[in-house]
Amino acid sequence: MSAADLKCLLAIIEGQLDWGDPSGWQGKDFEILNELILEKTKVSLSASTLRRLWGRVEYNHLPSGTTLDTLARFAGFESWRAFTKRNKDTLVLTASKEVISEEVSKQPTQVLAKKKSWLFKTVLIMAGAIVVSLLGIYGKRTPADPKGTILFHTRPVTRSLPNSVIFTYDVKTNPDDSVFIQQSWDPDTRVIVNKDKHQFTSVYYRPGFYHAKLGVNNKVVKEQLLMIPTTGWLGMITQYPVPVYLEQNEFMNKEEMKVPSSLIFKKNIPLGPQPPGIEYYNVGNFEPVPLKELSFSNEVRNDFHEGAAACQFIEIILFTDYTPVIVQVSAKGCVSNLRLLNGGYFISGKDNDLSGFGTDLSQWTKVGCKSIGNKIQYYINDKLVFESARPMYNENIIGIGYRFQGTGGVKNVKLDKGNKTVFEAF
Repeated sequence: MSAADLKCLLAIIEGQLDWGDPSGWQGKDFEILNELILEKTKVSLSASTLRRLWGRVEYNHLPSGTTLDTLARFAGFESWRAFTKRNKDTLVLTASKEVISEEVSKQPTQVLAKKKSWLFKTVLIMAGAIVVSLLGIYGKRTPADPKGTILFHTRPVTRSLPNSVIFTYDVKTNPDDSVFIQQSWDPDTRVIVNKDKHQFTSVYYRPGFYHAKLGVNNKVVKEQLLMIPTTGWLGMITQYPVPVYLEQNEFMNKEEMKVPSSLIFKKNIPLGPQPPGIEYYNVGNFEPVPLKELSFSNEVRNDFHEGAAACQFIEIILFTDYTPVIVQVSAKGCVSNLRLLNGGYFISGKDNDLSGFGTDLSQWTKVGCKSIGNKIQYYINDKLVFESARPMYNENIIGIGYRFQGTGGVKNVKLDKGNKTVFEAF
């Protein structure tokens, strides 16, 4: 493994994230990066591993092959080997170092010091040029719009799903610049658009709160907050890229939401060996609730535990206008794989005791969370099982979502703002 290759790959990821100088990244940033990598590659690189890679923690060992492949895939390459093949300029740098070393060894002692100094500076300049060249794969970096001359607006065309969004943009660029629009944080949703036109449309298949981005070359110059709402409750069976949408009478009654196995079979979707996911959403249909005043409870159940669904995972999402709150529960033996997101950073079951979130999900289980002072407290069947720091952002809850492994049911949903009930269902 070449250290120069790794530095170049990290620089590409930094450019894609556009989070600024990584020396200023906080612990929560590495937690969020862990989640982004997991969502895109299906491989988890812990926040501690990421901190070591970015030099925030001293570590003298080389990254594993799995780690290198995962980073390369997150950056958009097929593998670490594919990335290094693209990195042809690194070979030039290596060859140049060898020539320089040989040339230095031939110099008389009285001029050696001067030659070493000059040649060392040359190597640094070449190394810098190589990094710039690699970043050029993704385009040149362009400063943000300081005078507000760049236009970027979004407009959903409906409240139902799928939902097309009209992006309106106007960018004054140089002739060789490229312009892109990105639906969310995921670079895979980035599309190069015609810089001489002013409108572009894209389809969103899931509701939620997105940070759409407008960029010139590899630099994000504008962001637009975008809510994709639902008309009441929306139910779906997980498929990518387009889920299977359900009619409300297929998954709702007066007492609960539930998708039985028979309905999944009716949609010609197999339950094994890897079961599909079931998702429910309600976004943009109630008064926003400040995270600092949050009180939420509901009951969930997942009685499907066959084959690969033995862990009975359930994920409860409280969408905000910034970063969501996510609570996961599972069968007791699977708590190591659980994670919480508290509206700012992830808390992993790999290095935290989340055993309280393991329970018998074949029975109705009451799950709740509420903000108390600067903490968020989490409850299972009215028992306090964990608490975390509450982010000090002014976030507001604007939607609720559920994701089940296999079939799943929900009832007694209640969202309060302090002592005031804002939303109830079933």
